[in-house]
Amino acid sequence: MSITGEKQAVDRGASPHSAERREAARGGVIGIAGAAIGSVMGFALTFILARSLGEAGSGVVLQTIAIFTIVLGLAKAGMDTAAVWLLPRLQLSDRSSLRGATMALLVPAAVVGSLLALLLAVLAPRLGDGGDADSQQLVQAVQGASWFLPAAAIMMVALAATRALGSIVPYAAIGNIGLPVARPLLVLGALGLGALGLGTLPVLASIAWAAPVAIAMLAALMILRRRIKAHEQGAGSRVPLWPSRDLNVQIWKFALPRWFSSGVEQSIIWFDVVLVGLIAGAGAAGVYGAASRFVSVGLIVATAMRMVVSPRFSALLGENKTRQVQDLYSTTVSWIVLLGAPIYALFMFFAPTVLGWLGSGFESGSTALIVLCVGALTFLMAGNVDALLMMSGRSGWMAVNKVIVLVLNVLGNLWLVPLWGITGAAVSWAFSLLLDSVLASVESRIFLGIKFGARRVFYALFVAAACVVPVSLLTRALMGQSTAAVFVAGATSMAALAAWCWLDRKRLHLDDLALLSRSGRRKGPATP
Repeated sequence: MSITGEKQAVDRGASPHSAERREAARGGVIGIAGAAIGSVMGFALTFILARSLGEAGSGVVLQTIAIFTIVLGLAKAGMDTAAVWLLPRLQLSDRSSLRGATMALLVPAAVVGSLLALLLAVLAPRLGDGGDADSQQLVQAVQGASWFLPAAAIMMVALAATRALGSIVPYAAIGNIGLPVARPLLVLGALGLGALGLGTLPVLASIAWAAPVAIAMLAALMILRRRIKAHEQGAGSRVPLWPSRDLNVQIWKFALPRWFSSGVEQSIIWFDVVLVGLIAGAGAAGVYGAASRFVSVGLIVATAMRMVVSPRFSALLGENKTRQVQDLYSTTVSWIVLLGAPIYALFMFFAPTVLGWLGSGFESGSTALIVLCVGALTFLMAGNVDALLMMSGRSGWMAVNKVIVLVLNVLGNLWLVPLWGITGAAVSWAFSLLLDSVLASVESRIFLGIKFGARRVFYALFVAAACVVPVSLLTRALMGQSTAAVFVAGATSMAALAAWCWLDRKRLHLDDLALLSRSGRRKGPATP
């Protein structure tokens, strides 16, 4: 929020803390809507793969997605996070540098993405050392998808820049809606071509999954260009195409640790899918990858809130407004837990049923799904503490955290997967999330003075549990493990949660969400 925007908020009787919460709520609702659509489409993709290709075939595609996503974390060169950290500060101090800074963010992503795409295509045959048909299909799938890596890297940096410049709408429209909607449709088309004998099904499906990023990249760049031109109005006649040497050094100083930690971070999320495939086979990877897709549903709120609060954290920390950062962080954590925890509770109580929707054989991942949900729940309780560290400029500490967590995650998988199968992978992943959250929370307290709001978080967790656990236990006892039971328990739990939130909205700070219906029809507090 600009100084003028803050003064206007105070003049209307709203504190800066409340204004920040309302701004987060406004963007959060847009982000949640987009993330919800993206999550539904992600599940639709998993359903299509599982039903069409079975455990082994879907395992090939999910391993390809995992490898692509891990390498994409490196291909961005840390420039997406650098954009979110830097651009809000330039808006306040030097708008004439926005164009040059954006170029300095996009060019490395294009160059590094191209080099990594070539390297991935060259090294992919090593994945076929197993010699079986699934391994050979994985090689072809990875090679086919790798050529879309540069476009994906540019798209992610461009969308991060639009978000940093004050609007989450392009990110939600392209990244959370357009791309996820296009992928299942293209995969269905590719499976149709495969059925006609025009290619191998898992390979065609993998290429179809990656292909839409090219169009998404063009759309993101067009929107970013318009936003930069709008922000340059009044910035003066001289707008350099490339930033000054000092600003370029500043970008790389922030991005280099994040470049490394981003690849490590994506490895923590996805590498276990690859390891499961290498150790236990493509079928096990298909079941485990499908279970992990369910877990992503509960992260909708956390992901949406991170998209909104990261630029706000950067701007507020840049102005040393620690109290407002503390309030914004604590409030959004309680929202994340309140809205995300019920989803995991339902999945834990009805794991065999929800995995059974994917087809025969996937129910074997029920225990793994329960463990994954427990791990994700601990992650929710830390909120967007990673974003706090990144936006404070301490990306180096983030890199250290991620390396520690990845090493333990890989060792845990190598030890536990041969013993417990995919349940062992789930245990290793859950512990990794817990450790990552603890490290970031401790460092946030030491370096920034931002505390973990235990009272708010555990109260939100209590509310979620009180609304879901009794209802789920009763429904399962009366109706058993059935699809009808899932929907009855879900609808009843959500109704109970909505009623509790309405009655206790002040304590939960949900008045800020309620104000959205009015704030959407008038101009809200100014954003950077």
